[in-house]
Amino acid sequence: MSQAVRIAFLGGLGEIGRNCAVIEQSGRLVVLDCGVLFPNAEMPGVDLVLPDFSYLFDRRDDVDGIVLSHGHEDHVGAIAYLLREVKAPVYGSPFTLGIARNRLDEANLTAEAELVAVADGERRAIGPFDVEFIPVTHSVPYGFATAFHTAQGVILHSGDFKLDLTPVDGRRTDLARIGHLASTEGIRLLLSDSTNAEEPGHTGSESSVGESLLRIFETRAGRRIIVACFASHVHRIQQLAVAALATKRRIALLGRSMIKNVGLARELGLLSIPDTALVDLEEIGKVPPGELCILSTGSQGEPMSALSLMASGESRWLTIEDGDVVVLSSHAIPGNEWAVAKVMDGLARRGAEVIHAATDHVHESGHARQGELATLLSVARPRSFVPVHGEYRHLLRHSRLAIEMGVPPNDVLVCEDGDVVALTDEGIDFDGEVSSSYVFIDGIAGDVGMGVLRERRVLAEEGIVVAAVTLDRKSGVLVGQPVVVSRGFLDDEGHEELAAAARAAVVKALEVAAAEGHPEPDAIRRLVRRTVGKMVNERTRRRPMIVPVVVER
Repeated sequence: MSQAVRIAFLGGLGEIGRNCAVIEQSGRLVVLDCGVLFPNAEMPGVDLVLPDFSYLFDRRDDVDGIVLSHGHEDHVGAIAYLLREVKAPVYGSPFTLGIARNRLDEANLTAEAELVAVADGERRAIGPFDVEFIPVTHSVPYGFATAFHTAQGVILHSGDFKLDLTPVDGRRTDLARIGHLASTEGIRLLLSDSTNAEEPGHTGSESSVGESLLRIFETRAGRRIIVACFASHVHRIQQLAVAALATKRRIALLGRSMIKNVGLARELGLLSIPDTALVDLEEIGKVPPGELCILSTGSQGEPMSALSLMASGESRWLTIEDGDVVVLSSHAIPGNEWAVAKVMDGLARRGAEVIHAATDHVHESGHARQGELATLLSVARPRSFVPVHGEYRHLLRHSRLAIEMGVPPNDVLVCEDGDVVALTDEGIDFDGEVSSSYVFIDGIAGDVGMGVLRERRVLAEEGIVVAAVTLDRKSGVLVGQPVVVSRGFLDDEGHEELAAAARAAVVKALEVAAAEGHPEPDAIRRLVRRTVGKMVNERTRRRPMIVPVVVER
């Protein structure tokens, strides 16, 4: 009888982000990806959302390695938070490790981190696993599918992938190797990217975007062009550079991550931009508009990004002017649509021509659609299947596709964050749960809890009412009148009427309390909060945050 292999999903199942899984055999663990989730409108003040690493922290001595499939933030962005507590080597392509190193530099962890670069087709012994790194095409260079050769057979994780026959760098998804594994050892379990599982057909080639970008550059002669895209999308940046050079434009880089990633890609030979084509931001005012292309971060409408600052007229480096052309060479990540629309509107108000994916062919996804997902299932012929990387509806649709492609229904599991599955000689099944709660990071404050977020939402949506009372320390009798102040709740006229009613209600409640004894300050605070809250709710049908203040003298 072969040993069981367990897989715990810490994130990435039911959301786009926080991708992280743990594979276990013989009591030893290997972590697969370590990503962040970007906050939405329900997370005010939050900078990043991490997986809950408590399961790994409790077993830190059992972790033999961390495998990174590719360099996107939703797969590597949390690496520094994990390595603070778990000391294990990190495996990935040189570009992926370069992106991870940037995060480690920011956390002053680079010196103590062990980063192990791996190449296409390489195999490494990591703990009890023989891990094979298989090339896949994606919207970031050198992504991998990973084949874990285990006691229960091959577990293949597709990574984020597409089947592009004409990729910009010529590096195609290695279906031949996957097919060889399927026909020899067999693929016991396939974990496959589900992002575009609802989309029929096939994802277009990245090369087709380059043709559209060149046409845009050629037909906007004499005008300054600003392009926003993901800083990690080196293939897109290469095509933008080709278009700029073909139309005799110099290139300026705007945004810290754009500058870092372009430097890294050029250093690794993944990006070809001659030094003479680059111009420093300090010098762009000396370059005629028709001879300039600015590559910027901020395509997702991030509040303090370079593009958002341009849209609001607050950019240190340039002011949008009539005739400028701004290209958003990306799709909005789910949840970012409103922020992106706001930025586009701000740019248009300042006179820019705004080009985006709905108006021209300036973006192609890096994720496989149904036709490509079906092809992978056909080539891999997995015995079992678990869809990963997607919101729940994506996972569900992908699971149905797997059944349509011949995977037995009993061997297809739709998992969510926190689920653990086990591969045994009898098959695949659920095997308990681990903690998978959101960990919220707010600047230097670090982890903030759900209670803090609830309070922030109340403050943002309902406002705050502060009720302050002064009591005689000996008698507990009210001294003077209560003070009631509100913010973000009612305008001045409405506030005065409400404040008078609140003062009267508090005075009456305190008189009753004093007649019954000498309550402790904590009891008085609860009484004030309850009294003001009830009165405010009855009069306004709203529930602002009530803050009672009790002063004794």
